[in-house]
Amino acid sequence: MIAVRVSAELFDTGAEIAALGKDGMGAVASFTGIVRGDGGLTALTLEHYPAMTEAALRALAGEAASRWSLGGVTLVHRVGRLVPGDPIVLVACASAHRSDALEACAFLIDRLKTDAPFWKRESFADGREVWVEARTSDDAAAARWS
Repeated sequence: MIAVRVSAELFDTGAEIAALGKDGMGAVASFTGIVRGDGGLTALTLEHYPAMTEAALRALAGEAASRWSLGGVTLVHRVGRLVPGDPIVLVACASAHRSDALEACAFLIDRLKTDAPFWKRESFADGREVWVEARTSDDAAAARWS
């Protein structure tokens, strides 16, 4: 089972993980990304093209399911205006054994940073607004899965 959602709505991490593990899988590994407030950040706004973004996320989840023995993948990404402390992304992978769930979760986290088509704009307390550029550290993390 692969579940992918792109939404402005807040998600319930506990409910998502419980739903993924309800079939008696041996392991569920998860990661919840939270908007950081460092550097005076007051908001992070994510824009996307819905059909393209959901297709890209579904392709990444499918790739994870083909690389590891998974019973399920849940990938939820928020869009819109978020503030520091808001959950922004949830990746959860279920498998019979922990290693598959952990590896697949790490793969998705790393690949989301480089392969998910979102445009991110940061707003700061001093009034600045900047578009977030690609980071070489994200490229390096994603490259380890090639």
